[in-house]
Formats: sequence, structure tokens, C-alpha cells
Amino acid sequence: MEDKKNWESKADRPELDGNIQYHIRCKPGDIADIVLLPGDPDRVPKISEKWDEFKEVGRNREHVTHTGKIRGIDISACSTGAGGGSTASAMEGLATIGAKTFIRVGTTSAIQSHIRPGDLIISSGAVRYDGTSENYVNLNYPAVADYEVVAALVEACERLGYTYHVGITATAASFFCGQNRDGFGGYRQSWFETRYEDLKAANVINYEMEAATVLTLSSLFKIKAGAVFTVIGNRETNEFAYDGIEKSIAASIEAAIILAEWNTLKVEKNKKNWYPSLVK
Repeated sequence: MEDKKNWESKADRPELDGNIQYHIRCKPGDIADIVLLPGDPDRVPKISEKWDEFKEVGRNREHVTHTGKIRGIDISACSTGAGGGSTASAMEGLATIGAKTFIRVGTTSAIQSHIRPGDLIISSGAVRYDGTSENYVNLNYPAVADYEVVAALVEACERLGYTYHVGITATAASFFCGQNRDGFGGYRQSWFETRYEDLKAANVINYEMEAATVLTLSSLFKIKAGAVFTVIGNRETNEFAYDGIEKSIAASIEAAIILAEWNTLKVEKNKKNWYPSLVK
């Protein structure tokens, strides 16, 4: 049984002694500035095995956190679990102990027929059906990816030779009904179909469950964020292939390296923001 005596007595912001965060069980110094955010805890070791070195720094509930180095760059990965609620809890803890950039990395279903399983999707923004971000700010507030993170993900995909698409993501709070799938026993509501068709008409390109939370909270916290996904299904063609997860992992790692390079360049050039001609 967990020793409750180690808990600091702050109900509004509970932590363990030493600023160990309630949900992720990490403390200051445990994580890098750049944190990759997979949903699945089992995906964290799949990410960190690609690094030059790593160690596990936290494990609690759905949150597994590894920190290490690749090509001299400090990097972390923390699993969020599925959906906005647990994602927000992880982000709160990570931001408190020093995270500066988040990259959501995972899987998705496309809702436009030209996008194939195995392609990657980079979110430029997200429709906020996540059910969590509205508890932070009015729904009129946009969920927008940081332009540097989007550019780094594009650069990463170009370097790696991956087929990718950049566009608006729809984040749903439900894997089934929230994404126009039947619920148990064929349960449906009429608006399932209407929402889906409206999103397609608005050129939204995919469904998933965390991006809107990540992008909205990051803007509110003054933290950079973006998202990259491997397409494992297409809802228009009804294709499904649970494959290519390593592509979104590789793209997120490469983008983290690129962002670190750009941050160094900004310091050298005494610039606050990155822009293309800065590299000349």
C-alpha cells in the first residue's frame, strides 16, 4: 500500500514530497524540454529504444515516462492514456516540472478518401470535441499547433521519405460513437452521420482522441506543441491496417532533434522565432 505520509497536504495541487507530480510520479529534473506524448504506455519503450540511451523515470496508472538522449539531444516520452482527461493530467504534471515542447505521437483514422493506411498526418489544428479542453477555456478558442513544431514535423517526414498530409484533425471524446461508429448493439444517434459529413465537407482529414487537448492546453500554458499520426484506417474506404506505427515514432523523434537544432540556431542568431531563411 502506498505510504500516504509522503503526500504534501495541498488538496488543490497534490504532490509527493520533493515536487513529485501526482499522476505521472516524476519530479523536477526527470524530464527533458521536449516530451513526446504517445497514448499507449507500451509505446513508450518502442520510442525510447530508438534513442542512444534512456531510463525510466516514472510509472503510475497509464503514465510511463522515459528520459534519455539521442544525437546529444535530451528527450522524454510520457504516455497519456486514451482521451483528453488523462492527457490533461499528464500535461499538467509535465508542464509543472519544466516541459517546453510537446509532440503528440500516435495512430488515427482518416476521413478523406485520398489518405491511405500507412501515410502520416500532421495536425495544423484540431476540432475540439475532446470533452476536456472546454473545462479550460471557451470552445471559441482555437486548438492550433505551434508553427515551428509543424514545420519540424514536415521537415522530418521529408528527411525520412514518408508520405504525409498536413491538415485539421477532429478530436473526439469517444472512440466509438464520437467518431461515427456504432455503439454496442448498433446504437446510433442521427447526429453521428451529420457530424461526420460536416467534418468531411470542412476538409477535416482525420479522427483521434487527444490532439485538441494537447494543442489547446499548450497554447494556454505558453508551451509549443504539435501532433503526428500514423494512419491505420480510412473511414471512407473502410480500409484498416494496424501497421506503420514506427513511422510516426521516427518522425516525432526526428522532429524533436530538428527543433533542438533550431533552438540552438535561434540562440546563436539572437532570434526569438525560427523562420526558413535563418538557416542560410
